[in-house]
Amino acid sequence: MRLANETPIFPLRKGRVTRQAHVDLPEGTFEEEFARQGFFGRTTHFYRLHPPTAWTRIEGPLRPRSYDLNRLPAKPEAAFAPVGLLHNHDVALHWVAPRTMDFFYRNADGDDVYFIHAGGGRLECSFGVLDYARGDYLVIPRGTTYRFLPNTSPQGYLLIESAGEVTIPDRNQLGAHALFDPAVIDTPELEAYSEGADREWAVHIQREGQITRVFYPFHPLDAVGWKGDLTVWRVNVKDIRPVMSHRYHLPPSAHSTFLGRNFVICSFLPRPFEEEAGAMRVPFFHSNIDYDEVLFYSDGHFFSRDGIGPGMMTWHPQGIHHGPHPKAIPASRQKDRTDEVAVMVDTLHPLHATPAAEAVENPDYWASWK
Repeated sequence: MRLANETPIFPLRKGRVTRQAHVDLPEGTFEEEFARQGFFGRTTHFYRLHPPTAWTRIEGPLRPRSYDLNRLPAKPEAAFAPVGLLHNHDVALHWVAPRTMDFFYRNADGDDVYFIHAGGGRLECSFGVLDYARGDYLVIPRGTTYRFLPNTSPQGYLLIESAGEVTIPDRNQLGAHALFDPAVIDTPELEAYSEGADREWAVHIQREGQITRVFYPFHPLDAVGWKGDLTVWRVNVKDIRPVMSHRYHLPPSAHSTFLGRNFVICSFLPRPFEEEAGAMRVPFFHSNIDYDEVLFYSDGHFFSRDGIGPGMMTWHPQGIHHGPHPKAIPASRQKDRTDEVAVMVDTLHPLHATPAAEAVENPDYWASWK
């Protein structure tokens, strides 16, 4: 008996197909990847006469959606007020534009992963202090006490809140130093705090979406030492080196940066395009069978999408196709490399949009494949 995730040595073939997926498609066809478990499970490739996204209209909730997070209203009265966008019981995505916090925050609901889209500053936390800048990921374990002290530039962070522990995927045969060397990880440095020794300090603790405020007559970050393998840490996208193939377009899972419970976070970063003449250079069409897919665009030009710029986010739910826009395939032949920086979150369970997300939705995004 073959296990569910075992690849058969000799897949079945019917009709006009290519010998190698994503390379030298039969003329006049469009390849669709029909795969379980994202890109890890059993897979069939269809070779169709029309793109599966060439719809004329969509009626119902499964239409692809895009959101312009640049249009989210600022909350000048709040130093730290995450705006919820998409969520399920495993993960929630928020937008955060903090100001200097005169209190501390602790998430008792889950781990926090911040992607710094704009701005920078200093993070003070239970483990010490850590400066951060544009392009940084900050991984903050559940139960950590922390606050942001941002600099004077405009701030904008994507917060990915995980109900389970966030880890690094196994690199398997790539080795321990792919996709980034552990030596590039930075952790906080302890610092003696003299600020506010004689004042009352508040720690805002989130539990089941509610805030409890705990007050102390001393600075909450009073650790003078720590040791162990659980801490806050930082890695910048400039230190992540994408896996590449010059002959074959790799699936998004090759760019996995973090694993959560029932979701994955991937980083799409600048890289050379595939060189082989018949190789696809854009993401192949695929059915979202087992995962919702969210993409946050931070920088550059995302080569498979029209009308998408920095600070925008797309959501392609389970059950409906998705793939490159019509202009993307010929446009990819005019360039030698990509220049985008984007964060992808794939979730096993369906996501739900908040009213805040719906308020900044581009309602015509579904029609952008026409």
